[in-house]
Amino acid sequence: MQTDEPKNATTSQISPLAESRIDRLFGGGRALISFEFFPPKDEAGAAQLMRAVDELRSLQPDFISITRTGGGTQPTLDLTVRVQNELGFCAMSHLTCAGHTAEQMGEILDCLWDAGIRNVLALRGDAPEGDYTWTQTEGGLRYSTELIELLGEHFDFSVGAAAFPEVHPEADSPEADIGFLKEKQDSGARFLITQLFFDNEFYFDFVARARDADVTIPIIPGIMPVTSVRSIKRITELCKSQIPEAFERELVQREDDEDAVQDLGVAYATLQCVDLLARGAPGIHFYTLNRSPATRAILAALRAAQPWTRA
Repeated sequence: MQTDEPKNATTSQISPLAESRIDRLFGGGRALISFEFFPPKDEAGAAQLMRAVDELRSLQPDFISITRTGGGTQPTLDLTVRVQNELGFCAMSHLTCAGHTAEQMGEILDCLWDAGIRNVLALRGDAPEGDYTWTQTEGGLRYSTELIELLGEHFDFSVGAAAFPEVHPEADSPEADIGFLKEKQDSGARFLITQLFFDNEFYFDFVARARDADVTIPIIPGIMPVTSVRSIKRITELCKSQIPEAFERELVQREDDEDAVQDLGVAYATLQCVDLLARGAPGIHFYTLNRSPATRAILAALRAAQPWTRA
């Protein structure tokens, strides 16, 4: 499936990080730290993103992931390549089954490999905005497991997949959700990153049930520091994550004071991360929303407290 000519996302000089694989980073007595960004929609968004990446540089994340947005796959590929080959971070590209035939997906994988990208988060993808059901592209892939298998057919990608501590909204049952997680592992996934959550007991219960079902690969918790009440309500409605009643009450009391909301969001996320790492989580994946102040504050506290030494 290799191609003779590089495609759009391969124009940058390949970074020495081309051989960096996330699945080889686990262990060694330390917690992995990673950040997630999304492709900006305009020049102002691009400037904000570059500022955030530069401000987070001193924190030396283990990897940066680039999500797929409504703009399609190409912006994700271009930004992934730029983050790794120009900015010097180990990068992971999100790929979804939506919108591509299997042949087109093969071409995308060629493009990533030629550009030196070795890490992919394999997702089914969401239904288009305004639709209630997900529809398979004609000639395309239906499940994330099919994409995971395709990733391993011709290349040696380090493949991650998604996990849902509060159960995938479309799962028939919690047991079925865990069963599909096992299928992702059996198809070739080597680590998992969870949907955001605000109650750590959801995560630890989920991990325990996954281990009982012989899911043995690392499960990285995904944390989103709250910086806006309106924004987090919209996000949690979309992903069906619950905000604990007491936390939501405190947020609502401060919703007219942006600084107070961010202070509370940082404090709450810091407590979450300390608890997660002290109880053995393999790392933290931060959903940054392309901003850095909250994430920087949390990481400064974590590096001072070093909760992973208690695990």
